[in-house]
Amino acid sequence: MTRMLTAIGLLVVAWSIMTTTHEIGHVVGGWCGGATLTKFSIAPWRLPFSLHSPDPNPRLTLWAGPLLGTLGPFCVAAAIRRRWAWFVADFCMLANGCYLALAWISGERFLDTPRMLAAGVAPATIATYCAMTISLGYVRFRADCVNQFSPRTIKTSDESDS
Repeated sequence: MTRMLTAIGLLVVAWSIMTTTHEIGHVVGGWCGGATLTKFSIAPWRLPFSLHSPDPNPRLTLWAGPLLGTLGPFCVAAAIRRRWAWFVADFCMLANGCYLALAWISGERFLDTPRMLAAGVAPATIATYCAMTISLGYVRFRADCVNQFSPRTIKTSDESDS
């Protein structure tokens, strides 16, 4: 039961950090590109969003979300070197790649990937990002899950002598 609660808690934290860093990435990207932020929400009970108008550099604004949403948690995990932080960082990597891939498949015009394509981002660039983050994120996140949630074995004195 304790491991189940830990898993649920870590996933809630990871989801919250992923959506927050991703959306703050869009805000920072928009700010760096000279965009005007008109509306912003990171409410955890719905998909977060940020709207910029005008946005003179939408490719920067759009790419900053998945890039900072992946790199921010990774840098924090590298700095603090805790197992749970790597769990969160690897979840963020996997989730950002999956989000762009699924947004592409859905074609929903308000999601990032269709907006990136409309702004002139090369499909090969998006596909490369998705392939890298999904493959590396999956391998790392799966290992994190195994390490975090596998039953711990305690060596007895008889086992440690052999």
